[in-house]
Amino acid sequence: MKIAMSVGHGQKIRGASCGEEWGLDEVDSACDVVPAVAKYLRQLGHEVEEFFDTVSTTQNENLNRIVDWTNEQFDGDADLAVSVHFNAYMVKPADMGGMGTEVLYLTQEDLAQRVVNAISNASGLINRGPKKRTDLFFLNQTYAPAILLEICFVDCEIDANLYRKHFDDICKAIARVGNQGRPEFFEWEGKVSWFGGVNDQGVSPSEPLAFIYSVEDQPTLFLDEQPPGTTGLARRLDENEDYFACRFDYSQTPREMLLAKKALVHAPKTGREFYALAADWGPHISTDRVADISPGLMERLGIETDDIVKIIFPAP
Repeated sequence: MKIAMSVGHGQKIRGASCGEEWGLDEVDSACDVVPAVAKYLRQLGHEVEEFFDTVSTTQNENLNRIVDWTNEQFDGDADLAVSVHFNAYMVKPADMGGMGTEVLYLTQEDLAQRVVNAISNASGLINRGPKKRTDLFFLNQTYAPAILLEICFVDCEIDANLYRKHFDDICKAIARVGNQGRPEFFEWEGKVSWFGGVNDQGVSPSEPLAFIYSVEDQPTLFLDEQPPGTTGLARRLDENEDYFACRFDYSQTPREMLLAKKALVHAPKTGREFYALAADWGPHISTDRVADISPGLMERLGIETDDIVKIIFPAP
């Protein structure tokens, strides 16, 4: 998905705020949530752009600036627009308990329901449900389908405490809603061989890797210097590091996800298992093997070529 995420309000057009020591500030809190959710969305393979208005001095200018920016993203072809806000009560309830989380929508009722459920389940915040709003400029004017998140109430101590305690859980939960339809884990089990490094004569001296384009993409996997007589990254892999290759479906495990997550590699023969980073696509289906791993990992697992491995990605 291509997602345009914006912080509600702006630097000079502040939202709700609570003066109590335990209270939250809407803009400051949204500035924490947007990049955190975007990070997790990117790890799951989505494209995300972020926006925070530092210029506008009036509410009307702020709303137009957010919507204009949103509609410009991905050349006007964003799949989803998300604006992050925090709520505040207008009249203090007589018995001040938790207030909760809600998601506002115009056309996206199902998505709003799933997001508010995810936030509530991850945090313990009261689930106020999805709420249809026909009067909000952001929801009415964005080209892409849109939702507006009201994470919690800034002036409710119970909400503020739950938000702080479960901040990371909330952000991960929001991101995972965008990943529904994709399994949580992928598993491969079958015969294995080894690949990579200066001693791998099965690859040419100039052979690249499928989704690692430079040493900087995954620096821990490579030798400090390119081996003499070679130019390709496959030969520069450090065979003592723990890495692996499988026949990935990039629509399910995109490049960003492969670079961000580790797998668990288990050897049934010895009972040993280690974490490993994805390094390449392969082996070819004609080999009748499901995976290739580094020589060092094969040695640590206590196995040989054509023994069985089980790989779980991402590592549980």
